[in-house]
Amino acid sequence: MKLGLRLLLGFFVISGIAAFFVLRVFVLEVRPSVREVMEDMLVDTANILAELARDDLSRMPAGGTLAGSRFARAVKDYASRPVDAKIWGLDKTSLDYRVYVTDARGTVVFDTGFRQQPGATGEDYSRWRDVARTLRGEYGARATRELQTDENSSVMFVAAPVLAADRRTVLGVLTVAKPMSTVTPFIARAERKILQQGVWLLGLSLVVGVLVTGWVIWSVRRLRHYAQHVQFGQREAAPQLSGELGELARAMEAMRERLDGHAHIEQTVRALTHELKSPLTAITGAAELLQDELPAADREAFSGQIQDQASRLRALVERMLELSKLEHQAAPSQRVAVDLAGCADSACRQAAARLAQAGLRVEWQQRAARSVTGDPELLQLALANLLDNAIDFAPRGSVIELSVEPAPQPPCLTLRDHGPGVEDYALPRLGERFFSTPRPAAPGQLPRKGSGLGLAIVKQVMAMHGARACFETAAPGLRVRLLWPA
Repeated sequence: MKLGLRLLLGFFVISGIAAFFVLRVFVLEVRPSVREVMEDMLVDTANILAELARDDLSRMPAGGTLAGSRFARAVKDYASRPVDAKIWGLDKTSLDYRVYVTDARGTVVFDTGFRQQPGATGEDYSRWRDVARTLRGEYGARATRELQTDENSSVMFVAAPVLAADRRTVLGVLTVAKPMSTVTPFIARAERKILQQGVWLLGLSLVVGVLVTGWVIWSVRRLRHYAQHVQFGQREAAPQLSGELGELARAMEAMRERLDGHAHIEQTVRALTHELKSPLTAITGAAELLQDELPAADREAFSGQIQDQASRLRALVERMLELSKLEHQAAPSQRVAVDLAGCADSACRQAAARLAQAGLRVEWQQRAARSVTGDPELLQLALANLLDNAIDFAPRGSVIELSVEPAPQPPCLTLRDHGPGVEDYALPRLGERFFSTPRPAAPGQLPRKGSGLGLAIVKQVMAMHGARACFETAAPGLRVRLLWPA
């Protein structure tokens, strides 16, 4: 499983579990909380009505009832009042209190009845929890279900003592009852809102999780892209990230620079030593032979050999220094419009002496006015090295072809020689320093191998300009395309 899916799944599971438990606690707490609030209101109501019933209950004869008393008429009038109340979007169209009063022995002397049921006047309620506890001077309350299997059929009863004027003698008990079904719509609405908000919370958490996961994966992929390109030796700036990932990117860049520097020095020293060995051996051998008495022709040949090898060493050092400078230069020092054809003409004028010596000529196959943005000196350096490479491989009397693609094609300058060309297996390695194929040699001479630094300079200059050098077999010869982005 990919890292993004793991992060997203983990975040979603954690959020889901947290949301489930939070919602469960809220939902489970709604119903008990409503009951507690309703019981609190019933306590206040019962005590108020107990005070109102005191005078009538104290004047009631032994064995009598409160029927016809002022308190009884007022309570019955309450029960018959029409009501149509809008309570936060819910309609209340009935008054749901049941009120009954018992005397000091627990006998019901007044009862409003409940839900079209007649009252229980005359019945013995002394065993009911609300009446029994109140007569003992305790807090009396009970909850009774009309249907044992239906929690919503529960009715809550809260009692209050009816005290005589001395506030000590208990004249009886007044109980107020209210069915839970009357508040069920409020409970259901609260639970529904909690669940809806919970779903929104879970959805929002999922969106946040997706965004956070996406940002983390995007950052990690940028680091992976950077590491992969560094692995393949490409020059690329470290990604700009924040936090710990940004510190990791900077640490990777610093590590890459240290490793590149170490590997660069090691590879350069090894390759340069190998390249210097051949001309130094030739110079040493010729110098030893010159110490002996030789004919004038041999002395001239050996002296020329020393001069040729010294020139080779000088060119090798100069190109090595130039390439090292380019590799440590992040971008061109200037960016101006450069005409590709004009830049190629300048390189040809600089190489005119070598072209004439090798019996070569340059011909334009297609010439268009195309400009690119870059450093003219660096671009001319690249073209000069590219032309030197073609001169080394082109047979005497042949033609070096140049062309510049016209618009609307992307800017492209092509150079082709008619030499032996390059095998397909070697094409991808052209542009590596110290990699080169043997140059053509005159009859009786051994093929001489170059350093490969010229094409390495070409490739480095093109990369600095956001362009690339492509090498193709031309049959015969080698075709090099310098391509810029559209």
